[in-house]
Amino acid sequence: MIIAVDFDGVLTPNGHWPNTGEPNTKMIDWLIMFREMGGKVILWTNRTGKALEAAVEFCRYNGLEFDSVNENIPEILEQFGEDSRKVTADLYIDDKACKHVFIKGKIDG
Repeated sequence: MIIAVDFDGVLTPNGHWPNTGEPNTKMIDWLIMFREMGGKVILWTNRTGKALEAAVEFCRYNGLEFDSVNENIPEILEQFGEDSRKVTADLYIDDKACKHVFIKGKIDG
């Protein structure tokens, strides 16, 4: 299983770009355990340059390593022969995700 996880608002719920804020230790610890069980984790963020480097280092400092950062994992690259703009994952964790539920053709939020 592959999880793509956002940084700002997820791994650091109170982070303020380009700073990192405080770690969401429950989420970080869960992702560490997920990787130890053989899962793959992609850091999926809008950060680039020094802000991205700071995010990756912040996670490493808190014990979380990634199988890939803003790109598909090697197994997906091999399967499809190239990278795409959207990373392939089974689960996307993002603070901006849709939180509404469709009920009988209406949106209930």
